[in-house]
Amino acid sequence: MQLGIVGLGKMGGNMRDRLRAGGHTVVGYDQNQEISDSTSLADMVDQLGGEQRIVWLMVPVQAIDAVLKDLTPLLKAGDIVIDGGNTRWSEDGPRAAALAASGIHFLDCGVSGGVWGKDLGYALMVGGPAEVVETCLPIFQTLKPDGEHGYVHAGDHGAGHFAKMVHNGIEYAVMQAYAEGWELLEAADTVTDHVPAIFESWQDGTVIRSWLLELLVRALKADDDLSEIRGYAEDSGEGRWTVEAAIDMAVPVPAISSALFARFTSRQEDSPAMKMIAAMRNQFGGHAVMPETED
Repeated sequence: MQLGIVGLGKMGGNMRDRLRAGGHTVVGYDQNQEISDSTSLADMVDQLGGEQRIVWLMVPVQAIDAVLKDLTPLLKAGDIVIDGGNTRWSEDGPRAAALAASGIHFLDCGVSGGVWGKDLGYALMVGGPAEVVETCLPIFQTLKPDGEHGYVHAGDHGAGHFAKMVHNGIEYAVMQAYAEGWELLEAADTVTDHVPAIFESWQDGTVIRSWLLELLVRALKADDDLSEIRGYAEDSGEGRWTVEAAIDMAVPVPAISSALFARFTSRQEDSPAMKMIAAMRNQFGGHAVMPETED
């Protein structure tokens, strides 16, 4: 299939490479012309042939509406726009309605996989009408990991981004539990072995083994006491949205909300647990870490 991708950063650029390796024709556009395949949105759309054009957005949430404002006049009825960014789910319905006024279809797609997705595949959570999802299925099948799992049509508009929001909320809580366990082991006088070796041993045979645990071990091999990382961790926004949605629906999420507030705590004082959170975020998503500096 042919498609355009707007935004060729850490995720969008790697997705372009994976799609091309899978036999698709991809025309990318980015404001950074050194990595762009086209000089403008109009040039990108012009390069897309076929009766129905598909454009996938991988831009920050703050830029989506500006991009759509410029992109919509360039498309025609029957074309498809997919928003693959970390967008707030409640904004998908209004954007779908606005595009529908021009006859343009819209899908929201939560994407997980970070910097590893190019080789391992991306977990995809899609929201939108079934017939539009079916049209784009070859794209989703190429981006997802090999095997049975890694893709779901979660429901209508907003369902994909809602599922990704909850996914990220769970991620917050799991990372916080690992980080707190690490801090407790570091503080214990009774633990005489190397603490990173304990986490490494947990990669097989235990009920808490996971990819996040593997990435934690990877981070400790690079910096066994995390002395090079400041205990400061950002939140992408999806943790906040998860807690807000839970409040709106009267669903208790104490682990997720506690993990979110722990990140806020990290901005007030240096926290050993937050060093681990920052290290794991860097491992799976390439998120920047703040170097430790002496006062």
